[in-house]
Parts: sequence; structure tokens; C-alpha cells
Amino acid sequence: MRLVVAGGELVADERRRLPGRGAWVHHDPACLAKAERKRAFPRALRVSGPLDTSGVRSVVERLATGE
Repeated sequence: MRLVVAGGELVADERRRLPGRGAWVHHDPACLAKAERKRAFPRALRVSGPLDTSGVRSVVERLATGE
């Protein structure tokens, strides 16, 4: 799944159409947790400071369960 920063917040780009630099994660909550631990999103998306991943986490968990 592609993730982008839109309006200063990390969002899931499920249709892969949002503009800007993107970062990719699997539909696995463990993959998202590992990326958060390594602080990969600010580095990959070239933004300063931490990003809130709560909205993305709910999307990843929904997709991981197959809903």
C-alpha cells in the first residue's frame, strides 16, 4: 500500500493517485510497526518531525483482516 503526506498528515493512498512522494508498506500491521520503529516514514517522504500513523494503522488492520 502506498502512503503519502497530505495536509501535513500521513494518509493511505489506496488508489495510488495522490500527488507527492510516496512510501510503501505491506498490508501487515507488523510491517507498519517496524517502519514506525525505524522512523522510516519521515526519511522516505522527506519531511521533518514525526508523523501520526493512527489513520494509516486502521486502514492496514482493515486490509489485513480482509474486510
